[in-house]
Amino acid sequence: MRYTIAVVGATGLVGRQIIKVLEELNLPVEQLIPVASSRSAGKKVLFRGREVSVKKVTEALKAKPHIAIFSAGARLSKDYAQKFASAGITVIDNSSAWRNEQDIPLVVPEINAHMLNKEHKIIANPNCSTIQMVVALYPLHRAFQLKRVWISTYQSVSGSGMKGIEQMNNEREGKHTTAAAYPYQIDLNVIPQGGAFDENGYSEEEMKLVHESRKILSISDLKVTATVARVPVKGGHSEAITAEFGKDFDIRNVRDILSLHRGIQLQDNPYNNLYPMPLFAEGKDDVFVGRLRKDLFSKNTLNMWVVTDNLRKGAATNAVQIAQYLIANKLV
Repeated sequence: MRYTIAVVGATGLVGRQIIKVLEELNLPVEQLIPVASSRSAGKKVLFRGREVSVKKVTEALKAKPHIAIFSAGARLSKDYAQKFASAGITVIDNSSAWRNEQDIPLVVPEINAHMLNKEHKIIANPNCSTIQMVVALYPLHRAFQLKRVWISTYQSVSGSGMKGIEQMNNEREGKHTTAAAYPYQIDLNVIPQGGAFDENGYSEEEMKLVHESRKILSISDLKVTATVARVPVKGGHSEAITAEFGKDFDIRNVRDILSLHRGIQLQDNPYNNLYPMPLFAEGKDDVFVGRLRKDLFSKNTLNMWVVTDNLRKGAATNAVQIAQYLIANKLV
């Protein structure tokens, strides 16, 4: 069987990556329906060497694709995801709209795709920084029982869309930015903020790491302390993770476990300057893990450095892998 797949937000940074990954993973797509705002309707996107016209979301709904991958923001997802689902279309949503809903699965295929069934018509794609963290921690949790996580993120400007990239590029070239993504200059700077702050002083991005990791890993009481910062890097989020486990471990065993886990590439030879960096992760789908160290002062505690292309595995690739799983298991 071949499938009709709609990509809502097809002209955005992540939407373009979704179309690219659909090609690369060779999903059995009979028809692609690229969807964008009314302003972009009629424009062309390239898919498998052919130009395809961009449609409005209402046109895509009438076409009744098998799968609709949404990457156009929470507001549009709230307005249309249920309408698509009610029409029998399986929605994979890349926004924050549905992630914390109890009955909506939040899926990273390497971890919990097995929970999906035909009744799930809306499936949430996690936040980019959450995805790389849980992919790195999941195989270690199975072996050593994860209890506590401290994480600091160093997130690239592409996580803020074209506005973030344009602001950084304009600053580097000495140009004025009319619609800045950040309240301060980002070039040659680090901004310790990811979204609005709550009454406890934590930002939206920091709380996503708490709530989403608990849901994906099925550890309802997992303790996560997060600090999010935006850095002047174009593509690729980096994370310094400290993880406490219930069981003791050996670093050699940790390396073996990580190196065998699907979706992880181990780069852990600091004596030869081998460690993960956004410079080499950009454009790739793996989660890169390195700088593995037992904590010097805390029992059963591991320090690690994790890097992933936030537009690929952190967003587009994860969503397409969900679609791939659904098709392979005849759930659509």
